Amino acid sequence: MVAQFACDMRALVALSLLVLSAASQADVFVRDDIITSPVPNLFSVCHGNGCLNLRQVSLTPDQWQELRGVFNPMARDAEEERERLRQAIALMEKYVGEVTATWNDKGGTFNGGEGQMDCIDESINTTLYLTMFQNYGLMRAHRIQDRATRGWFIGGWPHTTAVIVETSFSGESAERRLWAVDSWFLDNGELPFIVPLEKWESGWWPDRAKVASE
Repeated sequence: MVAQFACDMRALVALSLLVLSAASQADVFVRDDIITSPVPNLFSVCHGNGCLNLRQVSLTPDQWQELRGVFNPMARDAEEERERLRQAIALMEKYVGEVTATWNDKGGTFNGGEGQMDCIDESINTTLYLTMFQNYGLMRAHRIQDRATRGWFIGGWPHTTAVIVETSFSGESAERRLWAVDSWFLDNGELPFIVPLEKWESGWWPDRAKVASE
């Protein structure tokens, strides 16, 4: 069962090597050809496990308009904005899946074949999508943070997620509550989980019955 969902060994090796250099960088994107300032007409998408494959992708004007519509009208509070973010990330995955042939990505790592993504791919892509939303003023009650990794073989299998921090709508830090934004557990285009980071770091795992109902 662990093997069914755990990141594959290529990703684990990549994570281990990255620990050596992570301390001197704000975030580690595993490749220097990733576009870290994404815009709708040019952004990077990782796939193939451990970002083995990288594709530069663009949205059509209609797709970008539909994405902006997810955030309109503006969320009334941070909780509502997190739900908008879930919807927008799922929509991004659907758009990207058609272009990169990752539409068949299954939840976990070992559940699928062609087009399968691991947690490194998912966390990088989600971070880039969130960065785009933030830069275009669509994400106002949260700010993007460095990705987080739990496990490292000591507390369980390594697993990485995108992270956001809750703020006020003015951009100032509120209680600075951190949230994990994790799409790895689910198939392509399904609503990702957003859970408190401290809960996620403690080994949180989604309830399968809940996953099936969402």
